[in-house]
Amino acid sequence: MSHILIIGAGITGVTSAYMLAKLGHQVTVLEKHLCPAMETSFANGGQLSACNAEVWNQISTIKKGLKWIAKSDAPLLLNPSFSVHKYSWLYEFVSNIQHYQENTIETVKLALDARYRLFDIAEQENIDFDLEKRGILHIFHDDHDYAVANQVNQLLLKGGLERFAVTPDEMINIEPSLKGEYVGGFYTPDDATGDIFKFTNGLAKACEKYGVNFQFGVEVTDIKLSEKNVELKLVPSEENVHHFQPQHLQADVLLVCGGVSSYQLAHQLGDRVNIYPVKGYSITVHLEAEQFKANAPWVSLLDERAKIVSSRLGENRLRVAGTAEFNGYNRDIRADRISPLLQWTRENFDLDACNAVPWSGLRPMTPNMMPKVEQGKHSRVFYNTGHGHLGWTLSAATAEIISHKIHQAYA
Repeated sequence: MSHILIIGAGITGVTSAYMLAKLGHQVTVLEKHLCPAMETSFANGGQLSACNAEVWNQISTIKKGLKWIAKSDAPLLLNPSFSVHKYSWLYEFVSNIQHYQENTIETVKLALDARYRLFDIAEQENIDFDLEKRGILHIFHDDHDYAVANQVNQLLLKGGLERFAVTPDEMINIEPSLKGEYVGGFYTPDDATGDIFKFTNGLAKACEKYGVNFQFGVEVTDIKLSEKNVELKLVPSEENVHHFQPQHLQADVLLVCGGVSSYQLAHQLGDRVNIYPVKGYSITVHLEAEQFKANAPWVSLLDERAKIVSSRLGENRLRVAGTAEFNGYNRDIRADRISPLLQWTRENFDLDACNAVPWSGLRPMTPNMMPKVEQGKHSRVFYNTGHGHLGWTLSAATAEIISHKIHQAYA
């Protein structure tokens, strides 16, 4: 069997390591942070959401982005400052509008396959990650959005999703904590939620018993490719206080699962992987008072108007997340972007959201909204990256795909 080097210990990197190790390969995972899941996999919306598989490539998305360009608290915010990377990405995004339907259907199929595989992994490895199999309820406040959603629903059903319309009264029966005004909703009973950070770290521990070696606090500064192997130069990352002399690591295959850094890594490797960082925000509301535990929703929600989702993470936490910000690699947590999440929480539930921890993360998005799961130009280079807002939802399926591609080539 082969020795596989994986760059990145987020959800895709760790899941890929698990799959490859189960196939019998020697696996080493390289991560600049000091533990797994410290970037986009740290505090996302918590949804395992096949129901959110619709790709964004539509004229309506462009129109909304232009309309909201000067509105700092808008669900979609585009910094108009010039960047070749950003505008080349946007050009390709528009060119993929023609593939909207086929890519949405394909994403649904991937998500359904991933859902089954992730549940199976969690059960096999006994991973506790606050899993809730209560479904996801998509809520609507006006007739126009609801009519558009009905068309989208027909597309999702073609991909095999079980999802059905519900009335406002049925919505309250599904999630009694709701207190807003709604025209209707769609309910996906088999979708789920959980804590991605806890799952990724739990799976990393499971990987170790299959022989996976994790090297934390390291940066890859140089990559050499040959017909026989790959060689990486490693140096301590900024977080690593245990300085060491640069070291060289050789292996048979390199798998890039580097999130938003995959764009630069691919350039080093002679490939073009056009991933752009799209920032999202979340708050984690700590439910300390008993009344807030009772008033917080258990069923996961997706609000179409606000583009906000919520997930209950055990008895004491509620995760609320949303927004999409095209602003380069900036990771600043902006108060004007967190404020809509706090306001949404107070408007829809009898909750005090003051005790909330804010976070921001960069989603690695491709212009067609489809993950990059393929071999590079060099035969020993592979990619599993670019999952956008569906990293956790799709990770178990894409890890299965890429691990078998590598296994077939280098068993």
